[in-house]
Amino acid sequence: MGFFKLGGMSIKGVFQKPVTKMYPVVVPEYFERTAGHVEQNDIDSCIFCGLCEKRCPTNAIKVDKAAGTWAIDPWNCITCNSCVRVCPKNILSMERTYTTPATEKSWVVLTMSDEAKEERARQEAEKKAKREAAAKAAAEKKAAEAAAKKEEAAE
Repeated sequence: MGFFKLGGMSIKGVFQKPVTKMYPVVVPEYFERTAGHVEQNDIDSCIFCGLCEKRCPTNAIKVDKAAGTWAIDPWNCITCNSCVRVCPKNILSMERTYTTPATEKSWVVLTMSDEAKEERARQEAEKKAKREAAAKAAAEKKAAEAAAKKEEAAE
């Protein structure tokens, strides 16, 4: 009896579509709740605030504002989505795909472009100049008020 059942299954298998997928050729559709991996969409828009680094429970993210780098250790990332939720510029996303297989543990480091670094330095210089001008104006106003009080006291 088992022999006939096995024979029937074998013949069905010849004429039916295969159950398995041809992975490299056919890209699988991932489920809605697939964890996936964290993806940095636009490093030049990042303000390097470090909130993602502070929120990461496994310390898988490192942010260096001075150097303009953002790095993630995919081996330590538990895909909890905390960094994505806390990003103020919404440049982090949780992609529903898996990373390519790796043979060595290494950090994925993204560096800001030179043009973006120059633009950021220019913006910082403008902000600093505005702060200094405002402080100078406030000091002059305070000195003028003090002089006015001194004149009133002298009269």
